[in-house]
Amino acid sequence: MSAHPIVSHEEWLTARTRFLEREKEFTRMRDELSAARRALPWERVEKPYTFRSEQGLVSLAELFGKRSQLIVYHFMFDPSWEVGCRGCSFWADNFNGIVPHLTQRDVALVAVSRAPLAKLQEQARRFGWSFPWVSSADSDFNYDFGVSFTPEGATDGSASYNYRPHTKGQTDLPGVSAFIRSAGEILHTYSAYARGLDMLNTAYHLLDIAPKGRDEDGLPFPMSWVRHRIAYES
Repeated sequence: MSAHPIVSHEEWLTARTRFLEREKEFTRMRDELSAARRALPWERVEKPYTFRSEQGLVSLAELFGKRSQLIVYHFMFDPSWEVGCRGCSFWADNFNGIVPHLTQRDVALVAVSRAPLAKLQEQARRFGWSFPWVSSADSDFNYDFGVSFTPEGATDGSASYNYRPHTKGQTDLPGVSAFIRSAGEILHTYSAYARGLDMLNTAYHLLDIAPKGRDEDGLPFPMSWVRHRIAYES
């Protein structure tokens, strides 16, 4: 930061205006990429998945509510843990306020974890979350959508995460999946993992325009600074 160039307003404006062209190009490319994402082929969801919710046992179809589209955030929460992944909690802090907006665009948002429902409800209470969060503990949902793995599969490369062999040992990882309900069928339209989740995190987008950016270069690994939101207070 100490070696950063300091210029006159006229020089700053020239540099900023020049950079605006790159930003506009990026926006156009992002729009094209989003359109190509929506144009990807879909696949039928054949298996009858069920989830534990506050309303009891519900099906995947029931997670849509009255909407025709469903976004599932695969919240990393191993059943043996007492609290969910701090990174996924960082992402989930973005969800509460947007649910009504998504609803207006015919989209339901639900978080899904393998942990028991009681643990999900306790964390939601402590963090002040009200978005829907259900447990997939009784189904293969997490495994089938590439975010949970057997201990063997997580190390021997037989499992896949982010469309590559998974060998790092984690039995639960984060992701996002999209579905549509059409003519009585549920279709899987998209899934993303790892850095593909960056676009879901408003805080990261704000940090990206801050003078120091995410400021993670000197850390042991990106996001090593992240804590559960309620832990910062202590």
